[in-house]
Amino acid sequence: MTAVHTQLAAGRWAELSFAEQMGHIGSEISRTIGWLNKGNQKQSERAFFRALELLDLTIAMSRGPRLLELCRTREALADHFYFDNEYQSTSETWQRYFDQFALLARRRAGAA
Repeated sequence: MTAVHTQLAAGRWAELSFAEQMGHIGSEISRTIGWLNKGNQKQSERAFFRALELLDLTIAMSRGPRLLELCRTREALADHFYFDNEYQSTSETWQRYFDQFALLARRRAGAA
């Protein structure tokens, strides 16, 4: 699969805080959900793959407990959107999970 976020993959992603990275991933998950709700599977899949690409960039930069959390997040996202949803997550729980990072990033940007 060709990288969609080529500038981010080239190093700009590392300049973002973890909260900003997760907020961007959450934006793609939000798009995934939105397109699913509109019945557009193709656009939803594209948004989901963009989210995975960004998540993989974050995983590649991570170590320790954060790495474990990110790998579990990736597994659970794939389970929810593409497999049998064994973890029984919902679109709403994913939206709430990622919204917290976006709020944190905004709060920190406002404090700077």
